Amino acid sequence: MRLIFIYGQPASGKLTVARALAQRTGLAIFHNHLIVDAVGAVFPFGSSEFVRLRESMWLDVMRAAASANRSLIFTFAPEATVAADFPDRVRAEIEALGGEVIFVALTVPEAEQARRIDTPERAQFGKLRSLELLHQLKDVFASAMAHMPAPAITIDTSALTPEEAAERIAAHVTTG
Repeated sequence: MRLIFIYGQPASGKLTVARALAQRTGLAIFHNHLIVDAVGAVFPFGSSEFVRLRESMWLDVMRAAASANRSLIFTFAPEATVAADFPDRVRAEIEALGGEVIFVALTVPEAEQARRIDTPERAQFGKLRSLELLHQLKDVFASAMAHMPAPAITIDTSALTPEEAAERIAAHVTTG
């Protein structure tokens, strides 16, 4: 089982690249906001109940996939309400079940991130869409990104189409 753990700042193209990768590989996408939105329908974002349930649900799905030997793509936005050690714990749990975690970092220049932040498709999953809030949280996001495990591959999504990014990830996963 392989867990392709795609992470990046808001509007770096995580879901878009994950969709292109899923189309290329046939792997399921476990998109961050599936759980964020489900738990957020009941508890306020960042509340202790929200944080506990979100992490528990993420891990339960990943463990079940590993136990069933079902590879998948997970998208993740590092931020302050997620424990800094969460990615390392994911890796430890998946490896304990015989799986492998491949971290993929997506980057995007600030100007491109600002252009993308308020696109209509971001509204579908309740994603951050405020340029003002993005600027206010810039240091928080940068700090969270700095605590992520070293990626196997880093892709600047402003330099490649989602399909080209997916092709690079698939090639790395196949050969890496």
